[in-house]
Amino acid sequence: MIASDIQIVMPEILLAVYAMLALLGAVYTTKDGAASLLTWVTSGLFVLLALWIGVNGQGTQQAFDGMFVDDGFARFAKVTVLLSAAAVLLMSESYLKRRGLLRFEYPVLVALAVVGMMVMVSAGDLMALYMGLELQSLALYVVASLRRDSVKSTEAGLKYFVLGALSSGLLLYGASLTYGFAGTTLFSGIIDATANDPSLGLLFGLVFLIAGIAFKVSAAPFHMWTPDVYEGSPTPVTAFFATAPKVAAIALFARVVHDAFGGIVGDWQQIVAFLSVASMFLGAIAAIGQRDIKRLMAYSSIAHMGFALMGLAAGTAFGVQAMLIYMAIYVTMNVGTFAFILGMERDGVPVTNIDSLRQYSKRQPLSALAMLVLLFSLAGVPPMVGFFGKFYVLRAAYDGGLAWLAVAGVVASVIGAFYYLRVVYYMYFGQEGLGLDGKLNPVLWTFLMGSALIMVVGVVNLFGIEPLAAAAAATLVN
Repeated sequence: MIASDIQIVMPEILLAVYAMLALLGAVYTTKDGAASLLTWVTSGLFVLLALWIGVNGQGTQQAFDGMFVDDGFARFAKVTVLLSAAAVLLMSESYLKRRGLLRFEYPVLVALAVVGMMVMVSAGDLMALYMGLELQSLALYVVASLRRDSVKSTEAGLKYFVLGALSSGLLLYGASLTYGFAGTTLFSGIIDATANDPSLGLLFGLVFLIAGIAFKVSAAPFHMWTPDVYEGSPTPVTAFFATAPKVAAIALFARVVHDAFGGIVGDWQQIVAFLSVASMFLGAIAAIGQRDIKRLMAYSSIAHMGFALMGLAAGTAFGVQAMLIYMAIYVTMNVGTFAFILGMERDGVPVTNIDSLRQYSKRQPLSALAMLVLLFSLAGVPPMVGFFGKFYVLRAAYDGGLAWLAVAGVVASVIGAFYYLRVVYYMYFGQEGLGLDGKLNPVLWTFLMGSALIMVVGVVNLFGIEPLAAAAAATLVN
């Protein structure tokens, strides 16, 4: 029994063992001298694990009496998490090295955070859920304050920790209520308890669980940490926050509402729809006044999580499929956008004010064109791939009987297009400013161009992720 359980959780075990061995190896050898090598090796391991999970995964398997679930949904989310984490690590290396911030702990902490994310998306039990969530969160609190000599970075880490502790408290209170009224922590037992008229205590448990998870997704009104943490953290860390953890949190959200509370869709649908509307409009409106591109991307991520939650609010298999497609596209767009942001420098000093992009297209026409494609895609302008991501979630909401939510999404999307198009305006038509340094380094340039190319070429068939997302959604909603 134990042997088969271990076989199912082998990717997580391998990554956890690697992180511990890498930590010990670096401490007893060259410490920060091994940081570059560790970063590349960790990134390579992420890619190999993603290939292993994507190729070898079959059917639905459970380990430890249902506490850990390995199904198509978990595998889709894990592959997305691993590949995005690998991309961000590769982009981080040169940036952190040039600023003396590349510590050997950084790739190790990212690896441990990814282990937590992999446990989160496979959780079949409230205790497994919390264990994965906290492993991810504790690692992220530390990397947020990686720049120890910066007040902003330290403040970002502390703010994230304090508000994260509050959200964990809400989540635990919801979990304890759910356990008290359902008599079990297993999702399979909770869904049985809700099959017949669920008690008020269970519904309260559901509300607190959703509130705790909404914080991790940075959905309004639980978004308050996002702008400050995005701005204060080192830019590579911000890029990481904006990609892999978002996928893991939204997948966990879907896992909880469908696997544990799938029998009472009507009860949680209205809560998720409210979170969706609040996030879309707050993100779209609050970003208009932002001059710092990292804060702008923070509000952008809040708005995009609102669109992803729209798919989840539909309460159908197609809604989950739309959500997965949206998140895969969102992560790809963010990797390219942050590759560009990481390259924004003046005299070797990082610059994040959007005014510095004035007339950028005259100095770097190809990079400006790639950024234009990504910004159009983020805004949902056809025929970029980002438009199809929004189209899927809007259709899911409409098909799920939430036409009003789809209309609200269209309105929010139009409002949000303003701040993306303003950056494009600065790059092509703005008055000449101080400007930025020359070309991006080869790694950042490759990710920027690759991401922009995917936004154009992917229009043909979304690189085949549509049937993969449909199969993944079918294993979760049945």
